Amino acid sequence: MKVDATNGGSSWFQRFLLPGFALKAVIIGGGYATGRELAEYFVPSGPWGGLAAMLLATLVWSVVAALTFALARSLGAYDYRSFFKGLLGSAWIAFEVAYIVFVVLILAVFGAAAGAIGAATFSWPEVAGSVLLAVAIIAVVAWGTGAVEQMFKYVSFLLYAVYGLFLILALASFGGLIGQGFADAPPPSGDWMAGGLTYASYNIVGAVVILPVLRHLTSQRDAVVAGLIAGPLSMLPAILFFVAMMAFYPAIGAETLPSDFLLRQMTVPGFHILFQVMIFAALLESGAGAVHAINERISGAVESRGRPPLTPGARAIIGAVILTGCMFVAGKIGLVDLIASGYRFLAWLFLIVFVAPLLTIGAWRLLRRSPASMETVS
Repeated sequence: MKVDATNGGSSWFQRFLLPGFALKAVIIGGGYATGRELAEYFVPSGPWGGLAAMLLATLVWSVVAALTFALARSLGAYDYRSFFKGLLGSAWIAFEVAYIVFVVLILAVFGAAAGAIGAATFSWPEVAGSVLLAVAIIAVVAWGTGAVEQMFKYVSFLLYAVYGLFLILALASFGGLIGQGFADAPPPSGDWMAGGLTYASYNIVGAVVILPVLRHLTSQRDAVVAGLIAGPLSMLPAILFFVAMMAFYPAIGAETLPSDFLLRQMTVPGFHILFQVMIFAALLESGAGAVHAINERISGAVESRGRPPLTPGARAIIGAVILTGCMFVAGKIGLVDLIASGYRFLAWLFLIVFVAPLLTIGAWRLLRRSPASMETVS
């Protein structure tokens, strides 16, 4: 879908912060919000190694997001189909296949996480949490990009506030253990770079998923700055969470839901419920972002044939079909196994079909364009 992205009425928030909030929304998902992904990819490297891996992943996200945003704007491509047609030509379908695998996996993880949260917090049947999440995602994506952007904005404020409070309560409850965990830890060693690169690789697809929100960018400078900011905005809550987890290193690496384990150590029941609500909100924005990208891809293809864009009803139906086909797979596999095995496969897949072409073909095309031509959208 090609649109005119030059919008002088765009706010500072829409130009510089919204893309980062949207990227964080896609990345945070079930494993990040519950701490399971952090336990899988960062805890094995220890406190300092885990932090080093997280900083490496942040750098990768920033560089790839900046290149992606700049290329998308130069191409005037604001859905993944248009973007990869511009980047890969006739081979663009390779990304779509990889993205379908990604959506199936992450929605399955989100369904498992929502079910586990409902069972742990409210003693619901696991299917109840999954169904509630699916209904909420459908309600948001039905109303298109504007509704999704508002969700990214307000849920982001909730997430940063809750994670900040989480660290404060952790320091008050077991701050001495956190300090001891870092003091006793050796310098980074082992596979910390592999953990950081793996985590960065399968999550960076979020930079393409959120292309619809880039229509607010007014220049290539906006695109680059927004991309560089997006990495730290996406990783900040994870760093706060990881620091708290180090109070119980290394045992916390074996917890299916590290968040629930830490909340029980804090013994603040009201905050326990608030944190679980926040995780549900994180699942909502991640799931909605992934489904909305498919809706925008379909709508772009429809509009290119001279037809009107998708109606809210059509968007809701597509979302319902996707969620029904993906989300409930998780109950048969399990959250830990999904994250441990499926995500590593995705990391290699996206390195091949997205990151490698972007860093070579995409960077070359950007360098070929003159500064003047890059300030206008074709």
